[in-house]
Amino acid sequence: MIRSRVLVSGRVQGVYFRDSCRQLAVRQGVRGWVRNRPDGRVEAVFEGSADQVGQLVEWMRHGPDSAVVEDIEVHTEQPEGIDGFAIR
Repeated sequence: MIRSRVLVSGRVQGVYFRDSCRQLAVRQGVRGWVRNRPDGRVEAVFEGSADQVGQLVEWMRHGPDSAVVEDIEVHTEQPEGIDGFAIR
């Protein structure tokens, strides 16, 4: 199991980014959470297999159709054993 924290900037709030992310994470069996940050970015934490997490990170590079991703930061962290996937 691996864990990645992802920060995405651009036009990423108000475009169903969080819910689209949650739906994909649930389908992929990835655990974690996603939230809007006060600075306008979207932040997500993913835990799962390297393949599962990698697919979510790749999706974050473009997001849903109405999003405009300008930048993405990916940080590797120690897994915490999160249960489920939530929008915070």
